[in-house]
Amino acid sequence: MFIIYIYVIILGLVIGSFLNVCIYRIPREESISVPPSHCMNCGTRLKPLDLIPVFSYIFLRGKCRYCRDKISFRYPLIEMITAAGFGVLYYKYGTAGHIVEFIAYSYFFAILVTVFFIDLDHMIIPDGLVIAGLIGGSVITVYNVFNPVEIYGDRMWWNPLVGLFTGSGFLLLIAVIGYKVYKSDEAMGMGDVKIFAPIGLFLGWKMTIVALFLSVVIAGVISLFLIVTKVKDRRSTIPFGPFIVIATYITLVWGWNILNWWYINRYGG
Repeated sequence: MFIIYIYVIILGLVIGSFLNVCIYRIPREESISVPPSHCMNCGTRLKPLDLIPVFSYIFLRGKCRYCRDKISFRYPLIEMITAAGFGVLYYKYGTAGHIVEFIAYSYFFAILVTVFFIDLDHMIIPDGLVIAGLIGGSVITVYNVFNPVEIYGDRMWWNPLVGLFTGSGFLLLIAVIGYKVYKSDEAMGMGDVKIFAPIGLFLGWKMTIVALFLSVVIAGVISLFLIVTKVKDRRSTIPFGPFIVIATYITLVWGWNILNWWYINRYGG
């Protein structure tokens, strides 16, 4: 079991390294494969020893081997986040024998990490990431027809299809109302609306509602904290995508625990 965790974490580190490329290049509409990885300052093509996730950063003391320009700590941070996320997902699904679900959710988590940082930097959620999520969600939806997926909570084949429209439909309604009231599309970005479509396929309609609720709560708490600490003010635009990502991952791992806890506390068991 320990060896499997090591493999999972190494895979997460490698995928995280690739996500760094995606996060930088996708919003700039650059190829994620050409040119090969290179220093953003001096342009020197990086060698394999320069690309070992986390460890290269440590050994090089956070600086380019060739021009000594400082390397952002965010690169190893994303690699570690991805590895940790994979590890928790394996603990949740892999150890329970749900290997296909572990693979599917790891794939989607990688997309979500990319969404998190691109939206944080550029306040956009690229359509390509939404499409990649829909493709993966379609696969797990078909799989559910033959092998019921645990997170859906029932054996209804249409569950993820309802989820497809649950979160997106609600946010689209918010966007339309916001536009009518404020004559502006800033109330809800369409990228946020779109990303909830694949989320619905992966989570099913019940857990999509949980993820949507958590997104709003987390966004409210963190936004209030940023305003109180004067990091942001009331007029600042704060991207909603990162909150959606955090809430979705929490739901993937603890969604049913949260729903059951709420039900017990509200109805007394």
